[in-house]
Amino acid sequence: MGSAVSETGLFSTSPAADRDTDPDEPAQPWQYDRSRAPVAVKVLVAGGFGVGKTTFVGSVSEIRPLRTEAVMTEAAAPTDDLSATPDKHTTTVAMDFGRVTLDDDLVLYVYGTPGQERFWFMWDDLVRGAVGGIVLADTRRLRDCFPALDYFESCGLPYAVAVNHFEGTRAYEPEDVREALTIPAHVPVVIMDARRRVTVLESLMTLVGHALDSTPE
Repeated sequence: MGSAVSETGLFSTSPAADRDTDPDEPAQPWQYDRSRAPVAVKVLVAGGFGVGKTTFVGSVSEIRPLRTEAVMTEAAAPTDDLSATPDKHTTTVAMDFGRVTLDDDLVLYVYGTPGQERFWFMWDDLVRGAVGGIVLADTRRLRDCFPALDYFESCGLPYAVAVNHFEGTRAYEPEDVREALTIPAHVPVVIMDARRRVTVLESLMTLVGHALDSTPE
């Protein structure tokens, strides 16, 4: 865990993000040309507990990502299933936040939602102003992503499904996942690895394209 930015120690940042804060890195054109101010777009990343939302945001963020993590305690054992992620010791209790520039004039603000049911009440606040959402899925626990699917469907938010492929697990084709989750044909389904920035970027670009196609002129 990185340095704390609050007295409670709840908010933390990832040292891995330092790779994108090099002061010698060339500035983006929109950073010095006021006539090319970028369009800021908000997207959500939702899914079940331990599916990789924090990793997803941290892998793609060009700034040091904001994380609201707390150490898991024995009190959470009855509700937080660690069978698929035995090495997980912290959990997101509010949100993850990162930023990524997709083009000179398009910046995404990426918000990762908390996965446990006891924190779902925060989704109503996080969804405000969002243009779309990523539903992150683990094929070992597909049922865990149903609440996020139902939520995005109920509020009419365009979404894409990104299957986070974990090492040592069986690989599935996107259409297999679509059939298992009964996802409509127009909703994109991609296979990716939340640890690999390039696949996370591809997932986000897929979502943005889908959101643009789904938004009335």
